[in-house]
Amino acid sequence: MISGVINVKKWFLLLVASVFFATASAQEATVDSSDPFIMVQEVASKTFDRMKREQAEIKNDPEKLRTIMAEELLPYIDYKFSAFMVLGKHFKSVPEEKLAEYVQVFREYLITSYAIAMGYYDNQSVIFAPSAEFDDKKSVTVRAVIKDGKRPDINIAFKVRKSNRSDDWRAYDMVAEGISMLSSKRSEFESILRQEGIDKVLEIMRDTIEQPIKLNNEEAN
Repeated sequence: MISGVINVKKWFLLLVASVFFATASAQEATVDSSDPFIMVQEVASKTFDRMKREQAEIKNDPEKLRTIMAEELLPYIDYKFSAFMVLGKHFKSVPEEKLAEYVQVFREYLITSYAIAMGYYDNQSVIFAPSAEFDDKKSVTVRAVIKDGKRPDINIAFKVRKSNRSDDWRAYDMVAEGISMLSSKRSEFESILRQEGIDKVLEIMRDTIEQPIKLNNEEAN
């Protein structure tokens, strides 16, 4: 429950929800993934547009949010890269036969995390910084400011990387007021990986995945 000060976990969820769901609606059904700046904004617009269309269904069945996340957001997130980033130096200690399982569970974990975030969405607005040159770059930062009349502005940076096999760009991390979501998750799992191994991490992620999705708009106010 959120009361007074929002804890870090739910604060991040609110930020994620704001970035992806608080942008003006777009008309195009496709997303230009060849431009990282356009990609982030179009994914936000497209997802929010669907959220508005299916509002009644979501209210009736919040689990619908998982489907929206999987279909609208996940194609533009480099979840494999993010999964390995979270493992950090422990990547080499994970048995090879466990890596594929870990990546797939991490994928579902991300879908669940974004679905939870959507449950906290409460019409926050986002102002994106102007596009910048990205020729010859493999990774760029898309900056934005979250505006919420109830709280101070929050500066965020969305990390996006170019595919090694195509010109497509995919998001892999978000930094809010200097705090990286991936770094935070890596810190959370680091001692668990060292002391109990990958199976415990998988158990923790599966516990989160198995929890029902709830609409928590009112808690965030």
